[in-house]
Amino acid sequence: MAARSPASPALARIVASADFERVLRERSRASTPQFSIHHLGAEASRRLPTGAAAAKLSTSSEPASGYPVEDSSPEALCQRLWIGAVVPKRHARRAVTRSLVRREIYAAAARHRASLVPGLWIVRLRAPFDRARFPSAASAALRRAVRADLDQLLAAAVAASPR
Repeated sequence: MAARSPASPALARIVASADFERVLRERSRASTPQFSIHHLGAEASRRLPTGAAAAKLSTSSEPASGYPVEDSSPEALCQRLWIGAVVPKRHARRAVTRSLVRREIYAAAARHRASLVPGLWIVRLRAPFDRARFPSAASAALRRAVRADLDQLLAAAVAASPR
């Protein structure tokens, strides 16, 4: 396995539905006819549970070790780039197409990793691809179109994001 350069933030996937909900509440950072991208910066997402939510935790106040239990701790979040993909079935009916779009989203994020600021990023498919133009569920032409649209989207998101 190749080591990542320290200049580029680590890339992790968002899997918790609560994280998806928090990020999708944010205004879209950039969009193309097919995709939109949402971002929640690391500083905005550092908030820990307070009040009743914090009181209901069943863990002791003393940590068992010095290592964090989760990757989603505020310290890890500040240093990492988290990527999520939302590909609704209503826009990509076939599972093959949804998988292709998801793979391309993660690959595009990896290509643009060095220019994206740390935090939570979600790319959402917002419109279906023309079935007349792309009749195959996972054609090379569809892959190229998705890749080009995602590169355009991420370039616009980088230009719009504060440094």
